[in-house]
Amino acid sequence: MPSKLDQLRTMTTVVADTGDMESIRQFKPTDSTTNPSLILKAAELPAYARLVEEAIDWGRKTRAPVGEVTDRIAVNFGAELTTIVPGRVSTEVDADLSFDTEAMIAKARKIIGLYRERGIGPDRILIKLASTWEGIEAARVLQREGIDCNMTLIFAFAQAAAAANAGAFLISPFVGRIFDWHVKAGEGPFDGETDPGVKSVRAIYGYYKTHGFKTVVMGASFRNTGEIEALAGCDRLTISPQLLGALSKDEGTLVRRLDPAEAGAAPAKLSLDEKGFRWMLNQDAMATEKLSEGIRLFARDLEALKNTVAQRLAAAA
Repeated sequence: MPSKLDQLRTMTTVVADTGDMESIRQFKPTDSTTNPSLILKAAELPAYARLVEEAIDWGRKTRAPVGEVTDRIAVNFGAELTTIVPGRVSTEVDADLSFDTEAMIAKARKIIGLYRERGIGPDRILIKLASTWEGIEAARVLQREGIDCNMTLIFAFAQAAAAANAGAFLISPFVGRIFDWHVKAGEGPFDGETDPGVKSVRAIYGYYKTHGFKTVVMGASFRNTGEIEALAGCDRLTISPQLLGALSKDEGTLVRRLDPAEAGAAPAKLSLDEKGFRWMLNQDAMATEKLSEGIRLFARDLEALKNTVAQRLAAAA
C-alpha cells in the first residue's frame, strides 16, 4: 500500500515547511515555505554557508546596510529552493513591518525585484505577510500588481475572511499554535476531530468553498500527524521534515476529510471594514495573543540574523 504521504499527495498539494534543502530533495514537495526562524536555523548549517557568504561578500563590497544583506540571504535561499521544487517558494516580509502597509508593499516589491535579478519571475514566488489589518491591505495592493501573497499567522476567522475579501492568493492558518494555546489554557485532551486548530481550518475551508473564494487554504504549524490526517483534502498543507518523514513511513489508509463538493453549511459572507476586523480579532483572545506572539518571535529571529550579519560584516572590514 502507498504511504500516507503518497496518499496525501493525491488529494492535497504538499508543501515543505523548512529551509533545509536536503529534506526538500528527500520528500519532493510541490512548494516550499520559509520564514525568518527557518532561515536563521538553516543559515547556521555548514551545508548552506555559501548562501550566507555570498550575501556577506556582496554587503562588504557594496557597503550595503545590514537589512539589505539579510534580504539577500533570504532571496539566496529562496532562489536555491526554486531549483528544487516545481511550484512556489514563499519569502517573508520583515515581521517588524507588520503594522505599516506602505513599508510592507515596498519590501514586497523589493523582494520580487531581487528575484527578477536572478531570472526568477513572480509566478514562482509568494510574498508572506503577517495577517494584521495592515498586512491584509498590503496584500490587496500587491495582488492587483500581480504579486501573489501568502497571508501568514492566521488564527482567527476574521483574518481569513478579510484576506479572502482582499483577494489574497493563499492563507496559512497555524493549526499547532492554536492547539498550543488551548492546551495551555487547560483544555483537552484533543483528538483529530476535536483539535481546535483542525476545527478552525475546516471552518475556513467550508466558508471559502461555499462562497466561491479562490484564496487557497494551506494548513500550517502541525504538532502531530493526526492533525494532518484530519485535514487530508485541504488545498495545501505545509509540513515539517519530521512529520513528512513520519507520514512517509506510515502505510495505513488515509481517508479524505475535506472536499469542496462537501463543504457543508457556512456563515454568511462577511464584509469587514477596519473597525469590524479589529473588533472581531479583539474578541478572540487566542488569536489576539498568538498573532502578537508570532510577530514578536519572527522579529526576534530576524534581529538575531541581522546581528550575525553585522558581526560578520564588521569582522570582514
